[in-house]
Amino acid sequence: MKIKVAVFVFLWSVCTSINAQEKENPFSIKWDNGFKVENADKSIKLKFGGRIMYDIGFYSLNDQALENGYELKSSNGNEIRRARFFTSGTLYKNIDFKLQVDYAGGKVVLKDVYFTIKNLPVGNLRVGHFKEPIRLEALTSSKHMTFMERGLPISYMSDRNSGVMLFDQFADKKMSWQLGVFTGTDASSDKQEANGTYAITGRVAGLVVKETENLVHLGAGYSYRKPQDDHTFGYKVRPETHISNKYIVTNVSDVDNVNMYNLEALWIANSFALQGEYLTANVNAIEDQDFSSYYMQASYFITGDKKTYKNSMKGLGRVKPKKDFGENGSGAIELALRYSYIDGMNTDKMSNVTAGVNWHLNSAARVMANYVISNIDNQTTYTGEGQFNAFQVRFMLDF
Repeated sequence: MKIKVAVFVFLWSVCTSINAQEKENPFSIKWDNGFKVENADKSIKLKFGGRIMYDIGFYSLNDQALENGYELKSSNGNEIRRARFFTSGTLYKNIDFKLQVDYAGGKVVLKDVYFTIKNLPVGNLRVGHFKEPIRLEALTSSKHMTFMERGLPISYMSDRNSGVMLFDQFADKKMSWQLGVFTGTDASSDKQEANGTYAITGRVAGLVVKETENLVHLGAGYSYRKPQDDHTFGYKVRPETHISNKYIVTNVSDVDNVNMYNLEALWIANSFALQGEYLTANVNAIEDQDFSSYYMQASYFITGDKKTYKNSMKGLGRVKPKKDFGENGSGAIELALRYSYIDGMNTDKMSNVTAGVNWHLNSAARVMANYVISNIDNQTTYTGEGQFNAFQVRFMLDF
């Protein structure tokens, strides 16, 4: 309830500010995959929008022990994967902000909640709750992902955290750097405990090739993480489907610190795209452990369309079909294939093969279908190998 009241008060204050200035500096409203409002001299720009994602899944296991040991679900299911609304914009040309609220799962959760002071001598300063600058697929919005769920490297840490970050672009905005200090290890924006846990995360990325029909993006990220609350490092892995609600669980105790290294690459050539990442985590504890995970994915538009590249800090952007679905067009149809792998202490392993079809009806609506084959090798809990299969469909609208 407190969050709802805060959101209402914020939106009311924005509308009041707009009304007070309307006579001397009139505002205009337009639709551009979301409602956009700006005044005549463009010193104030506001955007309002959201996304709705509804998933249906069908699952099977080749061994009942997998369901008992991992609590993987072999029955069918459905869920509202995301139901988000946001407002973002620029105030007086040098302050950016964003407020994003998610209502999925019967809970109200704040996602992006931050403001940015632009054009400082050292770059731009962002404060609040937002994505840590590491992993290309994590930085890419869920609106623009190739598959319904991100690859296995996403499991090592939550994508968002609370903190402070400096960032800027250079080389004609082809390249960027980001460096932040974050507190806590929880994805929630309202965790209040001061437990001393912190992380320092940085990234350098950008275009090394930029041509009309061909671009290559490369990047590298690093994160130093100091767990103080319970001195543990662990992760939970889904077999790249969100409805199935159990994971491989890996934990290391008596951890002093964790060093994470990430390499990323993206190549877009007309209708073809190739993307991959490799992430390793060196866990310094009484018994040091190394973890690694990676994925490689390729996609191709059989309709002649292509992916768009937003920028080096946000990755992929919105697909805009050459011809929207309707009387004279079929929309954009994309075929995709991904292989991903994760290894925990050489005892908990998972490898996934995911095939996907994306039907972009227009720039705001998409239907996605994924088939996931997940091979699980566990010598701790399950002491065996097994296979989990999932077929899932998403109906998606973002604006």
